[in-house]
Amino acid sequence: MNIPFLSFQKMNMQVKAEVLTSFESFFISSRYILGERVEQFEKEYAMFNNTQYCVGVANGLDALIIALKTLNIGKGDEVIVPSNTYIASWLAVSHVGATPVPVEPRIDTFNINIDLIENAITSRTKAIMPVHLYGQCSEMEAIMEIAKKHNLFVVEDNAQSQGATFNGKIAGSFGHINGTSFYPGKNLGAFGDAGAITTNQEDWSTRAALIRNYGSFRKYYNEELGINSRLDEIQAGFLTIKLKYLQEWNKERNVAAQQYLERLLQCQGVTLPLLANGATSVYHLFVIRTGQRDSLQEYLKGKGVGTLIHYPVPPHLQKAYISLSYQKGDFPIAEKMADTCLSLPMFPGLSENEIDYICDAINKFFNG
Repeated sequence: MNIPFLSFQKMNMQVKAEVLTSFESFFISSRYILGERVEQFEKEYAMFNNTQYCVGVANGLDALIIALKTLNIGKGDEVIVPSNTYIASWLAVSHVGATPVPVEPRIDTFNINIDLIENAITSRTKAIMPVHLYGQCSEMEAIMEIAKKHNLFVVEDNAQSQGATFNGKIAGSFGHINGTSFYPGKNLGAFGDAGAITTNQEDWSTRAALIRNYGSFRKYYNEELGINSRLDEIQAGFLTIKLKYLQEWNKERNVAAQQYLERLLQCQGVTLPLLANGATSVYHLFVIRTGQRDSLQEYLKGKGVGTLIHYPVPPHLQKAYISLSYQKGDFPIAEKMADTCLSLPMFPGLSENEIDYICDAINKFFNG
């Protein structure tokens, strides 16, 4: 049996007819930048995400950068970030001139450890950037309380958890202004790069929209130093279509995750992901941990099962951050995750028989 790590087949076939119709309409419209399709998607995604406003941008990294710029976070400021996130979270902080300050995660949920955040706060701290990693919403109520206590902003990185909740409230609606990604592999993925900002503050929404378009609302009149980061019309149209299916696809991911959890529960040598109290996950990824990660990955490859490692090198050990002078051992939990995490196949359309095959292979690897 050959099982890819990720397949778009089912999702693409579900939306194919609507996507082709949308493309034809886009093609003949002669309106390709910041038109009705972007406005429609912004309205519908804001409604889905239970926020007042949504601003479509070119990608998830830009969404975070613009969110930070909107809050006037920059040189000399510090932003608290998880030590084990994808590097984009750190890059956004760096690109506005601020300094990322890492905080270790809970090793069982993969999300930032709320008990360690306050120890990282200094007089320079301006914001906390929780990342809802692998699909699970962070413990946002406690994070918002810490932020309020210390007069800090919260900018959620919601790239992997569109639709996840904490105590019934949806990820991407807690923070002051938040960023998400619609990279093709995300739960809500475009057919190319795309991203968005969500907020309940009209003035922040207005400024974010200004920044994304050269700092301009009126052509050739620029109010501030903006950038070019606009969600284009064709991707907005595609995303509006796919948004209708997102809850269905997230439910499929949850069913697949429960099957994994049941079939691997007794497997010695594998540590399964855990949900924090009050949190739900949309299982963007299904990540297990094992001390025999590399050998297991090679074994599964031989069985025709695709896997990936998210992420083999934590941000503090990347060459890009050599200037921060971190050393191996500075963030041992992030480093342990980098050495032991393995992402199993997870996508809508993954069948029960395929999950059985994968789990049988894993159980045989560990139990002979």
